[in-house]
Amino acid sequence: MRDVRDTQGRVRAAGGVVLRDGEVLVVHRPRYDDWSFPKGKARSRRESDAATALREVREETGLECELGEPLPDVTYTDSLGRPKVVRYWRMRAGAGTFEPGDEVDEVRWLPPDEAGLLLTYDHDRVLLDALEAVPDA
Repeated sequence: MRDVRDTQGRVRAAGGVVLRDGEVLVVHRPRYDDWSFPKGKARSRRESDAATALREVREETGLECELGEPLPDVTYTDSLGRPKVVRYWRMRAGAGTFEPGDEVDEVRWLPPDEAGLLLTYDHDRVLLDALEAVPDA
C-alpha cells in the first residue's frame, strides 16, 4: 500500500494519548523495540486524521476510545528517511481488551511522570507536557 501524504509531502499518521483514571497508556512495538503512544498511518486520502487516530488506537490496544481535544502535531523523519507528521488527540479509554500482536506486544498504564521516563522518543514526551496545557473536559 502506498503511503498517504499531506499537502507538504509528509506521510500522514495519527494517534492518541489515551487516559484512564489519571494514567496514560504507552505501547511497546517489538519491531522497533520502543515505547510510544499508539499511532499509525492513514489508509486512504478519504480517511480523516481523527478516524485514523481512533482506528489505530483500537487496532493497537483493543480499546474503543472517545476522541478529546487535539494535541500538538509531531513531525519527524521516519526510519526510511521520509518526512512524517502525526496528529494526536487526547482520548478517553473505553471498552475493550488488549491482545498482544505483531505490532504491539505490551501495553502499560502509567502516571504521566513514569510514562515520560519509559517513552523512547523526546517528541512523545512533548505530548505529555501538552496534556497539562489542555485541561481534561
